[in-house]
Amino acid sequence: MELSSFLIKAKLYGYATGGEGNEIMRVDGGKAFNYQERDFSYSDIYYGFNPVMGQEIVKKQDDVIWVMNYFGETTCEKKDVTDVYEFLKLALQNPVPDLPLRGPEEYIKDNLIYCNSVKGNLNSFVGQEII
Repeated sequence: MELSSFLIKAKLYGYATGGEGNEIMRVDGGKAFNYQERDFSYSDIYYGFNPVMGQEIVKKQDDVIWVMNYFGETTCEKKDVTDVYEFLKLALQNPVPDLPLRGPEEYIKDNLIYCNSVKGNLNSFVGQEII
């Protein structure tokens, strides 16, 4: 199984379809989504709500093979924060097959627009999302 294929499955199993309320509560106050298939395991651990910060880790057997750190904050006062995160979950359900880091380059629904800009590849990248 390729890393990108596994990431798509793992991410769709996690926040994108589960979101707040379906994660595992950690002793340290964090929240986690975990997924495993064959030799691969995925963990998305995050802290906070707005702002939110977290880390996604993929292991093959016991070796860490991929990590992504993230931070996000909703600053718009015209939209309810919960509505923005619900929209974000919809965007995240449409990952780019070659580079399944977050959502697509653009996703539009009703009066919200999600834009995702990524530079690099699956091994080394930097990205920015704007809603």
